[in-house]
Amino acid sequence: MTATKESVGFIGVGLMGQGMASNIVGKGYPLTVMGHRNRKPVEELVAAGASEAKTPKELAARSSIIFLCVTGSPQVEAVVNGENGIIAGAKPGTIVVDCSTSDPTVTVRIAAELEAKGLHLADAPLGGTPAQAALGQLSAMVGASPEVFARIKPVCETWAQKIVHLGPVGDGHKMKLLNNFLSMGYAAIYAEALTLGQKIGITPQTFDSVLRGSRMDCGFYQTFMKYVLERDRDAHKFTLSNALKDVRYLESVANDVGVANPIGNAVKNSFAAAVASGKGEDYVPMLSDWIAGLNGTSLAGKK
Repeated sequence: MTATKESVGFIGVGLMGQGMASNIVGKGYPLTVMGHRNRKPVEELVAAGASEAKTPKELAARSSIIFLCVTGSPQVEAVVNGENGIIAGAKPGTIVVDCSTSDPTVTVRIAAELEAKGLHLADAPLGGTPAQAALGQLSAMVGASPEVFARIKPVCETWAQKIVHLGPVGDGHKMKLLNNFLSMGYAAIYAEALTLGQKIGITPQTFDSVLRGSRMDCGFYQTFMKYVLERDRDAHKFTLSNALKDVRYLESVANDVGVANPIGNAVKNSFAAAVASGKGEDYVPMLSDWIAGLNGTSLAGKK
């Protein structure tokens, strides 16, 4: 059975990672997870059949494919390098799959460092929500050599319903930044449009009655508005601080190639101002409350 050919390691069993890891072990792959500051996901995965490692080195020694679902490039470098890092414990041929949203220039550099040690890197950033992760309905944008992609694809299929092989290492993270530019751009526009509407007598409910089902409707709009209309804090569990990280990475990439991105900078500044005001752990749809508050109004309505 293919499910026994690869031993899988998973570092970063947080909001997205726990659902992904549970699908991997649920489909019969031997799974090792690394201890997390939040013990509950680790304990639930161990109860489902996973084993636990204390360090990336220990996890790497048990794994032929290692998934990382951490915050960004600094965290990826931290688990790959160092005395107890992945490189210190991995066997030749091991593949590291970075599912984080990372800086593509750093991704390409780490890939070269791993190749020099006989190891391989693929970038497979994610599309979707934690709820979709648990259901195995994420999408993955993969940068990898054809040989590496062929090995990781069956494991990715346990948690993704759409997998696109874009090209070589780094292309996944490039596409993910473009994708998140669009989604975070929508968030900033929705927040301003809803605030302006409220100020001129168009409530969020009236706004939604026109937009929902129109050409401007989309999945992101629906999760954003689920918070605005229903006050469901968990409608889209992606923090403002993570969103800011991603649009800052986009800005860095644009700077590297000399592309002017004034819209990207405007989006970045909406998130940067909210995070600077202490809202970093709020979720993306809650940007609308912060923008409304700056303008002396509220989108919450009367209870």
